[in-house]
Amino acid sequence: MAEKKKKEIKKSIVREYAETIIIAVILALFVNTFVFQAFKIPTGSMEDNLLIGDHIIVNKFVFAPTTFFLEEKLLAIKDMKRGDVIVFKYPEDPRRDFIKRVIGLPGDIVQIKGQQVYINDQPLVEKYKFHKYSSFKGAEENYGPVKVPPNCYFVLGDNRDNSRDSRYWGFVPGSLIKGRALLIYWSFEIERGAYLRTKMIDRIKNIFTVIAHFFTRTRWERTFKLIR
Repeated sequence: MAEKKKKEIKKSIVREYAETIIIAVILALFVNTFVFQAFKIPTGSMEDNLLIGDHIIVNKFVFAPTTFFLEEKLLAIKDMKRGDVIVFKYPEDPRRDFIKRVIGLPGDIVQIKGQQVYINDQPLVEKYKFHKYSSFKGAEENYGPVKVPPNCYFVLGDNRDNSRDSRYWGFVPGSLIKGRALLIYWSFEIERGAYLRTKMIDRIKNIFTVIAHFFTRTRWERTFKLIR
């Protein structure tokens, strides 16, 4: 009788652990799908605000559609605004994620003259942008004017001289936007282009690089830095 009770207790403990693990996995999948997602910066298109090797958290819930008035107030749901840094599916290849800054909203007239962006014929003040070179010819220097279509957005990289953005491939449909970049949770100094090499051998090499240089290459001053 005592032996039978011990077996029942063991089964009960195993079942509790299994249920806990299953619930944890479901919650993790829910959070990753609907609330937050981790994303790493692979290129220099957002320098000097976001660096190659910055690992960020993306708020996927902030732009969610609402049904009731209280949802917007209680759940901190917001409309897209100019200046938001967003992660979205690349329109020309939705399997890839891009990160850029929202410049033009639906209905805006966007034009670039020299290195100055104009929205509806008014110069846009951009404290976040960087130009590494004094002048360029082509889309970097002169663009538009164009009108942003409904439910679409015109986006640019903060590093204007080294960013493939709406100047080259057009607008971002709202349906492709995944969320707003929230904060940097970890930043690791890694060689330029390392995250663009996706072969298994390259991924293994990156893992060993992190293990070997975690303490010396981590940019500790960027940890938990809010993205603006």
